[in-house]
Amino acid sequence: MELTGKQRAQLRAMANELEPIVHIGKDGIGENLVKQANDALEARELIKCRVLDNSMLTAREACDELSRLTRSEQVQVIGTKFVLYRETHAKPKEKRIALVKDKKKKTV
Repeated sequence: MELTGKQRAQLRAMANELEPIVHIGKDGIGENLVKQANDALEARELIKCRVLDNSMLTAREACDELSRLTRSEQVQVIGTKFVLYRETHAKPKEKRIALVKDKKKKTV
C-alpha cells in the first residue's frame, strides 16, 4: 500500500505522541529486532524507532532496511528517529487506524 501525502501527514501527527519502542544499537538490524518490530507493528500499526549513538547505521539506512524487512511503509525520518506504519488484520476493523481517503478529482 502506497501512502498518500495526506495519509503521511495524518500518521506523522499521530506519531508525535509516541515514544520509541524499537531501539537499534551497535548490533544493527538482526532477526530478533525484526521480530520485535513485526510484533509491534501487528499490535499497534504505527511505531516509532530510534537509532542509538553506538549504531553503525544512520536513521535513514535503518528505516530503509527495517521497512523492507517488515514490509511496512516509511512515514517519517527525523534525526535519530523514524516512524513506520503497517495495517494490521489482527485487530477488529473499528480499532485499526482509519486513514484519510483522497478524493479523486473528476475530469469532464
